[in-house]
Amino acid sequence: MVTTSAVQRNWPSKGSSKIPFWVYSDPDIYAQELEKIFYGPHWSYVGLEAEVPNKGDFKTTNIGERAVIITRADDGEIYVVENRCAHRGVKFCRKKLGNTAELVCPYHQWSYALDGSLLGVPLMRGVRRKGGMPQDFNKADHGLTRLRSERVNGVIWATFSDETPDFETYLGPRMFKHYSRVYSGKPLKVLGYNRQRIPANWKLMLENIKDSYHPGLLHVFFATFGLFRADQDSAVDVDDTGMHGILISRKGEQVKNEVTSQIRTFQDNLNLQDPRILDYKHEWDGPDTVGMITVFPSVILQQQVNSLSIRQILPRGPNEFDFIWTHFGYADDDEDMTTRRLRQANLFGPAGLVSADDGEIIEFAQDSLKTYGDSEVLAILGGHDVKCEDHIVTETAIRGMYRYYREIMGL
Repeated sequence: MVTTSAVQRNWPSKGSSKIPFWVYSDPDIYAQELEKIFYGPHWSYVGLEAEVPNKGDFKTTNIGERAVIITRADDGEIYVVENRCAHRGVKFCRKKLGNTAELVCPYHQWSYALDGSLLGVPLMRGVRRKGGMPQDFNKADHGLTRLRSERVNGVIWATFSDETPDFETYLGPRMFKHYSRVYSGKPLKVLGYNRQRIPANWKLMLENIKDSYHPGLLHVFFATFGLFRADQDSAVDVDDTGMHGILISRKGEQVKNEVTSQIRTFQDNLNLQDPRILDYKHEWDGPDTVGMITVFPSVILQQQVNSLSIRQILPRGPNEFDFIWTHFGYADDDEDMTTRRLRQANLFGPAGLVSADDGEIIEFAQDSLKTYGDSEVLAILGGHDVKCEDHIVTETAIRGMYRYYREIMGL
């Protein structure tokens, strides 16, 4: 394994169609990713407005490895603050969801308003004129770190950087149009969560959803029942920066043809005991039944038939990440549609009929990537350019991501 930083920072090939193995395992590279990407000028998904609907509601999550809290304050506004006491740096809020009148650190009981401002400091003036805070101590200077945040059609985004453009500009016009198709401003309703820890580099999961090559080959369910396959009407769209992308497809049939006959995972004799899991009800503009959006660096926004979910990536070092699934629908869904979304959600999550394959295969990839540091990953399907395509036999979206990655990382 190559461990010399000077070697690892020398990307050996031109362009982005070959990616050195060391970007997936080198701890120095990972430390730079946290600073330049997760804590840099990028928007990270942190939650849904529907998760904090009432005054006093809060949710905890992470951006990179930094813990944050999303709150709905008394003024009805939503704030995103660091989950780090301004006194001694304690990560004080341990619950994932809840409701509270104030935020209190258990160590020394410093208390904060839901907008992050410091409310109280025990023994601030000492005891019997002894001790306490110095005279120049000002509570206004010691609140929780507040992040910039935007609420965009029911979704909450946050950034540590003052240089991050507004969210719509960050996505670009094409990606924002795709985003607004599902996140149109209709109120959302949370249906449930899945959580898993995957022993692989965080970028591999973002790649996996930018990778239109594998779905109809790796996944028996996709290949067999035509949810995402190369012989269907499909497309790959990327924004101008290469950061973001979407895989688009239209549901096909379980039929043997010149394409499926070449796919080992296709099974024309496989039957479902309950075919309702594939029961698609048209509800959005256009004929597309799949829209898988990747918003760099931390999230996948998934619409697969009528199943809707957000997949959040939380890195835990170069060789591991947590993957949080939030399944949702619209607040005005009737009982039939809610049941349909929940039934179809069984395709996804840690034990999903489809997604279980992804967690396992990228673990296999990481086993090799962290061992052969001087080798390169190939992303040459469809050429070396980064462009939108009207088919899915391409790795253009992966090349787009690494073109941007090289630039922001200075590699």
